Amino acid sequence: MDGEPVIGEKAVVFGQGVVGLLTTALLAMHPLADLLAVDRYRPRREASLKAGARAVFDAADPDLAAALTDRLRDGEGREGADLAVEISGAPEALDQAISVTGFSGRIVIGSWYGIKPVRLDLGGRFHRSRIRMIASQVSTISPRFSGRWTKARRLGLAWSLLKKVDAARLVTQRFPFAHAREAYDFLDRQPERCLQVILQY
Repeated sequence: MDGEPVIGEKAVVFGQGVVGLLTTALLAMHPLADLLAVDRYRPRREASLKAGARAVFDAADPDLAAALTDRLRDGEGREGADLAVEISGAPEALDQAISVTGFSGRIVIGSWYGIKPVRLDLGGRFHRSRIRMIASQVSTISPRFSGRWTKARRLGLAWSLLKKVDAARLVTQRFPFAHAREAYDFLDRQPERCLQVILQY
């Protein structure tokens, strides 16, 4: 809701974990001009294409900004994304989002960075391009929508949309609850091999 995608816009989703893939799948239902996804792990990028991204990019590519900028040119002199969604949890991804968001574009920040320091280049492009950053937080509804939307209404919509995108297909591993430590070790040591790990009770 916070991103307010508009028909014909160009969008980029940074981070293709479960939340990123679900965001990509939901945006793919919207008639966008282009939908791009960025993640450092190949299996997640492949899942992004299945979720509806039209092209995927490696977050670790030193030429990422140039590759995205090339893709986002529209032939009429405009460049950059209209909407960027940063949900990777990696502070550097927010700076990458700034570097590819176009004039008067929006960046929705769904990541929670915890105690990680975030260093941003807020000179140059950010300032000149009048980029708007929007903090998105799941436990509240934006005042812009709170007159018509309740948490219950939003949750009901979320459940119905999750059924449409078949979120269960994103489960890659299951561990018995008694093996929770093993599951967390696996997540920590081999994040490229997992997408959604489930603990079974």
